[in-house]
Amino acid sequence: MRESAIFSGFRALGLYSNHLPHVVRYHQKHRKFYIVTAVGKCFHTYNVQKLGIVSVSNALSEDIACLAADKMLVFVAHGRIVHAFARNKEIVHTYVGHEADVHLLLPFGDHVISVDHNNAVIIWHVQSEEGYLHMTFDKVTFEVSAVMHPSTYLNKILFGSNQGSLQLWNIKSSKLLYTFTGWGSGVTVLQQTPAVDVVGVGLASGQIVIHNIKYDESLMKFQQDWGPITAISFRTDGHPVMAAGSPIGHIGLWDLEEKKLIAQMRDAHSTAVAGLTFVHAEPLLITNGADNAIRVWIFDSPGGGGRLLHCRLGHSAPPTKILFYGQNGQQVLSAGQDGTLQCFSTVHERFNKSLGHGSINKKKSKRKGLKYDTMKLPAITTFAAESARQSDWDGIIACHRGYLIATTWNYQKTSMGAHKLEPARFDKNRALNVHTTAVDISSCGNFAVIALSSGHIDVYNMQSGIHRGQYGVDKAHHGPVRGVAIDGLNQLTISVGADKLIKLWKFKSKELVHTHSLCVSPAASKLHRDSGMLAIALDDFTLNIMDLETRRIVRKFSGHRGQINDMTFSPDGRWLITAAMDCTIRTWDLPSGSLVDCFLVDAAAVSLTVSPTGDFLASVHVDSLGIYLWSNKTLYSMVSLRPLPLDFEPTVVMLPGTCPVQDVTDEDMDQTSDEMIEYVSLEQLDEHLVTLSLMPDSRWKNLLNLDLIKKRNKPKEPPRVPSTAPFFIPTIPGLMPQFAVPKDQSAKDQSKVVDLGVLAQKSDFYLQLEDAWLTNNYAGPLGLLKGMGPSAIDTELRGLAPDVGGTLEIMQAFLRMITNMLDSKRDFDLAQAYLALFLKLHLRLISQEPELMEESSKVSQKLEEIWTEMETLFNQSLCLLAYTKSALL
Repeated sequence: MRESAIFSGFRALGLYSNHLPHVVRYHQKHRKFYIVTAVGKCFHTYNVQKLGIVSVSNALSEDIACLAADKMLVFVAHGRIVHAFARNKEIVHTYVGHEADVHLLLPFGDHVISVDHNNAVIIWHVQSEEGYLHMTFDKVTFEVSAVMHPSTYLNKILFGSNQGSLQLWNIKSSKLLYTFTGWGSGVTVLQQTPAVDVVGVGLASGQIVIHNIKYDESLMKFQQDWGPITAISFRTDGHPVMAAGSPIGHIGLWDLEEKKLIAQMRDAHSTAVAGLTFVHAEPLLITNGADNAIRVWIFDSPGGGGRLLHCRLGHSAPPTKILFYGQNGQQVLSAGQDGTLQCFSTVHERFNKSLGHGSINKKKSKRKGLKYDTMKLPAITTFAAESARQSDWDGIIACHRGYLIATTWNYQKTSMGAHKLEPARFDKNRALNVHTTAVDISSCGNFAVIALSSGHIDVYNMQSGIHRGQYGVDKAHHGPVRGVAIDGLNQLTISVGADKLIKLWKFKSKELVHTHSLCVSPAASKLHRDSGMLAIALDDFTLNIMDLETRRIVRKFSGHRGQINDMTFSPDGRWLITAAMDCTIRTWDLPSGSLVDCFLVDAAAVSLTVSPTGDFLASVHVDSLGIYLWSNKTLYSMVSLRPLPLDFEPTVVMLPGTCPVQDVTDEDMDQTSDEMIEYVSLEQLDEHLVTLSLMPDSRWKNLLNLDLIKKRNKPKEPPRVPSTAPFFIPTIPGLMPQFAVPKDQSAKDQSKVVDLGVLAQKSDFYLQLEDAWLTNNYAGPLGLLKGMGPSAIDTELRGLAPDVGGTLEIMQAFLRMITNMLDSKRDFDLAQAYLALFLKLHLRLISQEPELMEESSKVSQKLEEIWTEMETLFNQSLCLLAYTKSALL
């Protein structure tokens, strides 16, 4: 399976909770409480103290349908299968046997109880994974809807039904002990109270019954008018208070001593309260809901109500537009269909910010509450942000779905800004169906450009909100404006309209400079300010790249099979990354004009953005609440990018945070090995090119100055011989340490007379040079010279002279070796250094011997030919560089 060559899934941001109730666990060793929430195909674990994320589990093949936990394991059901997770991470047990989807789980000592939609109840032994007991209820008379274990009731389980009745079972003997008739409404919640024998029962009618199951007696009843009871919890810190959740997000707090409602926590969640738990012996209430939020409330006020202490909240509806904010690449601004603008940190959740919901009148909204606010603005469709003047005034501007007004937002104040930008031309006729379509902020943060569906483009001052003019005499375009951008130096404003025109305006004078006509109506545009490249997505699913310097279309890309949703450039402007409704994310290389990466995702990406540092690509997808980060593999590994063929079929890549960890097999390695072949450079790219050696300068640069270096490094006094010298094995001088192994000599041959022939023995280099003189293959002696240091090279070249044991033939052989190096055009720098040292040592002898003079003239002639050719190339390059610097382009 071929994954993306450039991007690798890293993690998901902004995912905290779904419609399943959370589970609270106590870690005895850490002495801390932890919250477990289900998020799609995995579950997250947070600490209660600061709601910091502790771990993310390995993902399952399907979405989690049910969640439960004991002190050791977390039990998860998806489909007909139940899994047990250890260490909040890995699956250690799997329970298979249900014939329908499981919807209820209850850990029970060494067992776990699961209930499916066929009304089958299976009690599993946790360790052996075997079914201990199978029970089936009749759906018509008793459809199980809730299950709990009454405290101190050994081997007893209480079942609640949608018909309203309750049954108490002994699961060890498999006997029905007692049936409670119920209260005429389906049971939704069963919860143990702090008192033994007493159970809290939540009904679908909104009624809460505190019932004594020992005597079958109802102690008290409460009624909530907000719909069925979704969750119940009891305080255990000395206050007799019960909290009950509702489907509309309200929480009712009831005093069990005075039997009355003491407080209401309205709009605790924007959706149904899924889970609700009081922390044991602490005044803390934990809630979660399908609005993708976890909240911790503290009860420290005299009124009896809870105060928000900590929260982790993401978008309650899918995001539609994201953008990296600032230059450090650590904040992602996100606008969602829930109407909010939020900021998510790529470093830690504690740096997340919510800029709130847009409203026409913030003061009235605060008084009335956003739930019933008729003045709240619809969802943001697109926005632009600039951090240059964020400390002085608003740095974000947004346009809303179907609205003419563009709003400003302040990142540092984490709230809606001071201005609502609206052109005065529509004051008398607000019935026109005109709305903002595109916005941009100048790089200095002083000006905002707003484009309308009527074809108008207006400029506003971000500090004062004053209108600073418009482009065009009447309109900039005859039709909706699809994109607008300001260049990096505030010189040009670029607009793209549905009338198939790209127009370049002078930013200050509003004068039209250039018009370019397109063959197809554009859908969107994106400008890379540093390079001046403008990307235009067309309605025929193709892409055009326009260079603002030459004002020409320089690249055309085709390949998408659906509407292009968003585009983004890499920070260096080399790549253009696009996402379309065909569920592909493609990376186009602008210099080569080719597609270099393409992969499929399960849901189409609706928005993309690349961090200013280039380390992350962020994406949001259809019907998904999270922001998904992809790491750039080219920053930390060797990536070989090749143009993809026209018939390339991409494979599906799982979204980050949702892909299971799989072991890479040898077969997978074999399949991917041909995709990533590390390029090994040749010794010589071409025979006509002069190639230098890769030897360090210290091996050849100081050969001519070796005498001076030895003189400078000469010791001031001779080395002292130690009184007790340690034993050393003699070594051969050279860069590579080698031991001098003595040759075997018989006792007869041993003599105390010095053999003068040993002093004049031939070195390995000398012997190799003799062989090369006969075979005309000089690779061997050259290889030996490359492995020597400067002193060894100097010694070897001195030993070639006849007066120290050499011959004239050997000296000729050395000169032929230099000629051979010049002919091959390899190791050009080494040939020059070796020849210079040879001439320095033997110049007088060469001048006296005709054979050596003839060989030297051949070397000189070859050197002159190569240098003439190189000098010509150098002069051409220098001339071209001088012209490039001085010419006015």
